[in-house]
Amino acid sequence: MVQTHTLLNGLRIIHRSFPSDISYCGIAVNTGTRDEFPGEHGMAHFVEHMLFKGTEKRRAHHVVNRMEDIGGELNAYTAKEETFIYAAFPGEYLSRAMELLSDIVFHSQFSDRQIEREREVIIDEIHSYNDSPSELIYDDFENLLFAGHDLGHYILGDPETLHSFTTGNMKRFVERQYRPAGMVFFSFGKTPFSKVVRLAEKFFSFASNPSSGAFSVKRRISPGILVPTKTEMQKDTSQSHVIMGWSTFSMHHPHKYVLYMINHILGGGSLNSRLNVSLREKHGLVYNVESNLTLYSDTGLFTIYFASDPKFRKRCLQLIGKEIEKIMSAELTPMQLMRARRQWKGQLGIAAENHENNALGMGKTFLHFDRYTPLTDLYTRIDRITPQEIRIVANEIFSTPPFELSYI
Repeated sequence: MVQTHTLLNGLRIIHRSFPSDISYCGIAVNTGTRDEFPGEHGMAHFVEHMLFKGTEKRRAHHVVNRMEDIGGELNAYTAKEETFIYAAFPGEYLSRAMELLSDIVFHSQFSDRQIEREREVIIDEIHSYNDSPSELIYDDFENLLFAGHDLGHYILGDPETLHSFTTGNMKRFVERQYRPAGMVFFSFGKTPFSKVVRLAEKFFSFASNPSSGAFSVKRRISPGILVPTKTEMQKDTSQSHVIMGWSTFSMHHPHKYVLYMINHILGGGSLNSRLNVSLREKHGLVYNVESNLTLYSDTGLFTIYFASDPKFRKRCLQLIGKEIEKIMSAELTPMQLMRARRQWKGQLGIAAENHENNALGMGKTFLHFDRYTPLTDLYTRIDRITPQEIRIVANEIFSTPPFELSYI
């Protein structure tokens, strides 16, 4: 059972009742790196780090130990359009978790001393990320695809900009972006919903009214029409890393489930995906090839990534082109579609056994759509997908030349 409620200050609450001894709760904030102004690149991620570094009544080690001392965990992450701060814990400690989340989200101090210390940690994180080409290439690709747009810069920021951050501009960023009306509190566990609401009233009602504050939340602007480019970057790697991709529609588009199906068929993580069978199993050219779909509130991208010996790079691109041509020109047979539906639903069912992912997914869905979509509804949507829809959407997406980025 999923239940919802909204506090007077605009903070939305969603709770899923589930008979587990372990509970999860957190705050989803409708703020990410695309909401940073020029000169703030990396601010959303830096603020997320600083939420753990001391509040008006707690020092950093008190924040860390508050959940760890009862066997729980406290975590957070920053993306392009949202920030999550959440906890996992034995269910009887829900009040403890909610009070801590309230304290760090609404009462963090952002002291100059802690900022200076954490700045070096994040710069080291940047260097570590730069040493992983299979991860870095995705960010470099989005920067290429969305060049000049708010979606086209690194989540971690850059060292030069990070050195300019102070207590004052961090607090201004939080005051501007961390509004209750742009947040969701999500809860997953066996605690009765009435108690969740009472605790939320206790710990979150003090938060500012969404109409207060001197700063206006940054307005998101769609990137518009994108012109495909091909770029090669010299990297000290033994393999060629290649990513190609197309701009797509947003997370609100009615055909998004068809596009997810196309991603699943082509290279969405299964060993029998068409790209894996072709490039790895039949031809032995790669260890890893995959496709991914990333949907934002007003745009999206479909990507295909592989790493290979440099001498096999062109051959891999040819084989990928053939698989794309197949899905554009030939409709799936009834048997192929049945197998694809069955496999995708099975993967969703297995993923649903991870309760932490369930809680985070519930929070993100409610944040962006103001509703919760149960797994059974997803199954129904998958069963409605037709071969004609798959071919039409594939042609809509893949009929234009792709963006392409290669590490040479």
